[in-house]
Amino acid sequence: MSTQESVALPPLVQPAAALTPEEMQRYSRHLIIPEVGLQGQLRLKNAKVLVIGAGGLGSPAMLYLAAAGVGTIGIVDDDVVEASNLQRQVIHTVRDLGRSKAQSARDSILDLNPGTAVVLHETRLDAGNALDIFAGYDVILDGTDNFATRYLVNDAAAILGKPYVWGSILRFDGQVSVFWDRYGPNYRDLYPEAPPAGSVPSCAEGGVLGVLCAQIGSVMVNEAIKLITGIGSTLLGRVLVFNALQMSWRELKVRKDPHGEPITELADYEAFCGVGPAPVVDAGHTVSATELAAMLRSRDDGGASFELIDVREPGEYEIVRIPGARLVPKGRILSGEAAGELPRDKELVLHCKSGARSAEVLRELLDHGYTKVRHLDGGVLAWVRDVEPEKAVY
Repeated sequence: MSTQESVALPPLVQPAAALTPEEMQRYSRHLIIPEVGLQGQLRLKNAKVLVIGAGGLGSPAMLYLAAAGVGTIGIVDDDVVEASNLQRQVIHTVRDLGRSKAQSARDSILDLNPGTAVVLHETRLDAGNALDIFAGYDVILDGTDNFATRYLVNDAAAILGKPYVWGSILRFDGQVSVFWDRYGPNYRDLYPEAPPAGSVPSCAEGGVLGVLCAQIGSVMVNEAIKLITGIGSTLLGRVLVFNALQMSWRELKVRKDPHGEPITELADYEAFCGVGPAPVVDAGHTVSATELAAMLRSRDDGGASFELIDVREPGEYEIVRIPGARLVPKGRILSGEAAGELPRDKELVLHCKSGARSAEVLRELLDHGYTKVRHLDGGVLAWVRDVEPEKAVY
């Protein structure tokens, strides 16, 4: 099938019966736009939009959906608000620290527009609940940062015949598109195969410019509004790629694979993306934060020598580090690039932020014949908690 340019999309939602006088006043700037008008606003009032993730992209998206007059917003999120979220997740405030993100987002939406109905799904989206949750909505917005969820969202939307607005951000780069298997390409036409596990860092590992969330999230809402009202030309068949450093947009065309297999059922998405459970590390290859502190003191006093290897990214290393640690990022180790930097004749102690990445590197080194290697259980978070509580966490 050709791209969106040759596909006329009907309005996604039937119009509601009427607007109240208060709604006429609130949405007056929409009503005087010929392409939107009364009928478009009535369609927005009748629309049900599901937002997956009340995080960086979900935050601006939900606020603008509510401001635009979308009648029902569903929120899928099982996380709580942390201090590091506030740099970009503008729907939450300091008062919300420790609260459910879904509940925090609901309160902000209702503060902005009490006429919006908010439905909470405080659960982790998976193959067992996605179809049931999606069934109650007209369009799905997904701004999550992992490939397993993206494929799940795509497949569930395709099975139910619903459009899916996708956004992705990392550091200074953003991408956004519309996928609708009924009329054009789906996410699998853009990414037939998932990238190797660990090859693309999450925002927690690689960072993200906070304002990028607003730039990409607002485009996602723009696409949802066009789908709901049937106006304009959507991004179906096109991917917008944004570089915030260069302040440049470029467009990629995406066509439906004529040989692609129909999507008829959900799958094991973590297996498809090569994401399994965290490596199991036996006690003989693990060290606690207090044990590591004692090892460092002993080494400084002339005791047993060892190398402390930090497998995080350089930006993380700048925020907080364990004294004496040498930075060798995980990607360089797994690719083999740093093989000559890791001695085999000296004990290695690996660490990351929480222990997941260092456990992965530990398993890789053991598989390649290293025998004198351990990792810090709980990572920097455990070190700050148990040894240097005055240091910052992120």
